[in-house]
Amino acid sequence: MSVLSRQRWCVATALLVPLLTLASPSLLKLAGVAPSWAVLWLLPWALVDGPSSGALAGLALGLALDAVHAGPVTQIPALVVLGWWWGRLGRKAPPIERSFNLGLLALLGAALQGGTVVLQQRWLGLDGVASLHTLAAQTLITALLAPMLCSLQLLLWRQQAPGLRTDLGGMGRWG
Repeated sequence: MSVLSRQRWCVATALLVPLLTLASPSLLKLAGVAPSWAVLWLLPWALVDGPSSGALAGLALGLALDAVHAGPVTQIPALVVLGWWWGRLGRKAPPIERSFNLGLLALLGAALQGGTVVLQQRWLGLDGVASLHTLAAQTLITALLAPMLCSLQLLLWRQQAPGLRTDLGGMGRWG
């Protein structure tokens, strides 16, 4: 069992992802497109808790988001791969030291997640022009919010997981 999943309130924060996706606060939109809340939650979780927990969290988030947005397109493969990859970065690579790095990882994650959705839509013959606009706007707003939101989550969750990279990696400096 992973360290963060033993903290019930940490797991409960995952319920915010579908709620924020449904609520879609207008203050946090760019060109009418909300950020990828799944990427913003999954990135710090996987960095702290590792690849297997990140992949399982990605699967759970993907299932929850697919239930919210019923249709033939799924986010599960992208979220599972991102959770696993970010978890490996958190375990094997040097610690993330700058908030800019979180923004870059979130940018890549949102681009991969949105890119898989666009590819699935094209494969199924659905509208592709609107989805490219959505991909660009969602990737940008996710990357802009990640340094603030993911830094706070990393600080909080690293305190909850003693013994796992207890150095804060400079995250307290905000970049």
